Amino acid sequence: MNEILSMGGHGAYVWPAYGITLAVIVFNAWAARRKLAIALDEARRSRATEQPRNQPRVRQLQ
Repeated sequence: MNEILSMGGHGAYVWPAYGITLAVIVFNAWAARRKLAIALDEARRSRATEQPRNQPRVRQLQ
């Protein structure tokens, strides 16, 4: 087990690289979900305060 963790003397460089990569991926997913939630909230707020538009009237053909 020690041989796997030490990776022939390179484990001190490899395992932190894996850890940093995992942290960046987790942060990226979290940030994307957070931005989506903020955008959805803004859209809901904007829609709630929007005044209804008058619908165009259709003219009858004679």
